[in-house]
Amino acid sequence: MPGTEARTTPIDSRSAQVDEEAAERFIADKHIGERIKRLRLRKSMGLVELGRLTGLSASFLSQLETGRVVPTLRNLARIAMVFSKDLAHFFENEPQPLFRVHRRKERARLPQTGTDHPAYYFESLGYMVPDRHMDPYFAQFLPVSGEAEQTEAARTHVHPGYEFLYVLEGELELRQGENHARLEAGDAVYFDSGVAHSYLCVGQKPASALIVAMHQPMTVRPAAPALAKNAPSAH
Repeated sequence: MPGTEARTTPIDSRSAQVDEEAAERFIADKHIGERIKRLRLRKSMGLVELGRLTGLSASFLSQLETGRVVPTLRNLARIAMVFSKDLAHFFENEPQPLFRVHRRKERARLPQTGTDHPAYYFESLGYMVPDRHMDPYFAQFLPVSGEAEQTEAARTHVHPGYEFLYVLEGELELRQGENHARLEAGDAVYFDSGVAHSYLCVGQKPASALIVAMHQPMTVRPAAPALAKNAPSAH
């Protein structure tokens, strides 16, 4: 209306301050500087080299990694391109480090499978870990008597990967293909579990061991090339 002064909405400086603080917290929570440093160290790259590739000074990059300065999107894009990453890499939620505790009272004691008279019992020490790359076990082996029981107890099994066994108590015989070893408390063995193997308690008292099975895809070993017929012999 004529003669009426235009009304303006005053800016609340407090709300503006809150927004600024929220932005600072957002940036801090993403640990951008730490992510840049991890990428750089994985490439065994120094600050000077990264500065040469990005056109940024080493001193600026040092302040950036320690959180003393905040990068612009342009500078962050330069850094991302050096490591073949996109900008989203610096803002995605970081995966939480894996940490699982397995209480003794919560573990299940399972018998040797495939037999009515198990020669050993085992407890998984990693059953709560998803997509694990190894399987740790606590195993207890029982003394056996008689040829029939020993034959049943020494049944072999195979699984791809490698296995580590550390004897905690008692005496244990490990068989792997043509290899035989009698182990006592404190002895350890690392072997290819893709070869048929078995365990046997050979003492008068039960034996116990820590076993770690490490996963690895079974690889087919190439056969030796056959000699061609009528091939000339070497002289």
